[in-house]
Amino acid sequence: MTAEAPHRRATIMEVARLAGVSHQTVSRYFRDNASLKEATRQRVDAAVRTLNYRPNLAARSMRTRRTGRLAVVVPALAFSPARMLAGANEVAHAAEYGVDVLAIEGGVEARTRRVLELADSGQVDGIVSFAPLMSGLEGADTGTTILVTSEFDNEMRGIGELADAAPVKDFVHHLAELGHTRFLHVTGDLSFASARARKRVFLQTLQELDLPTGVVFEGDWTAESGIAAMSSLDARNHPTAVIASNDLVASGVVRGAHQRGWRVPDDISVTGWDKHPVGQFLVPSLTTVDVELEQLGARAMRRLIAALRNENPEPTSTPLHTVVWGESIGPAPQA
Repeated sequence: MTAEAPHRRATIMEVARLAGVSHQTVSRYFRDNASLKEATRQRVDAAVRTLNYRPNLAARSMRTRRTGRLAVVVPALAFSPARMLAGANEVAHAAEYGVDVLAIEGGVEARTRRVLELADSGQVDGIVSFAPLMSGLEGADTGTTILVTSEFDNEMRGIGELADAAPVKDFVHHLAELGHTRFLHVTGDLSFASARARKRVFLQTLQELDLPTGVVFEGDWTAESGIAAMSSLDARNHPTAVIASNDLVASGVVRGAHQRGWRVPDDISVTGWDKHPVGQFLVPSLTTVDVELEQLGARAMRRLIAALRNENPEPTSTPLHTVVWGESIGPAPQA
């Protein structure tokens, strides 16, 4: 005797796709379908019957009750969200919420479908997603508050405030004050918005200061690209200040400089980005940028909890990026 596998319950997204409408329209169909056009109502009705869709009434009843749990969604990629999750957890626990972390496979559509299923289940009071979801999801009628952050693209590459390149301007200004006029920027992978922004600010700042156009070496976030950049330089008239795209690239620059017989910072100054823990133990210690990922997670969780409580979130003016001055920069060498 064989048992049939249980039939998976259809989701509101599947109904919307079959009917050719948005999931918000399907929600309206169940709340007040008289407000819909007749043709739209008929399409949704047909899709509901075809898929045997039933709204989750238990989830709707959760509107007036609390589960005491929140969900944080991240994509199942190599990027480690540990620091963001630490910040989000601290805020949630202080507000007496438990936190479940979901790493969801697939792209935007698959992730959105899973989030709607979770929201419709009534198992959590709110959901914050650090990965993109389909537009309009925050207005879905599930009885569960959904917050989508705007700091990452679908591959968890930093965008928005995370791609802010203002510290590059600080680096260039300070190095120019130390007498440097010949600059090199070793970029990250230029498919990243953050890498493109740092390159743009680097070139703009040199132009604003009326300094010679800097050398740009296209890298890929690796130490090897920093070594390759140094190997490519002319021995007699090389840049004396290097703005590296991250600390790994900067470590490669330092290594490459050593291989060329150049001392850091006596012959060449180097800056990095990301405040890798090993940077402070290098000789010389690395000038870098601290990216407050814990703050990023905490901000998102505060916004979610404020929405659950029908409150306005407290405004935050603290920047995510802070320059950490180390020993890897110094005055420009004498000609």
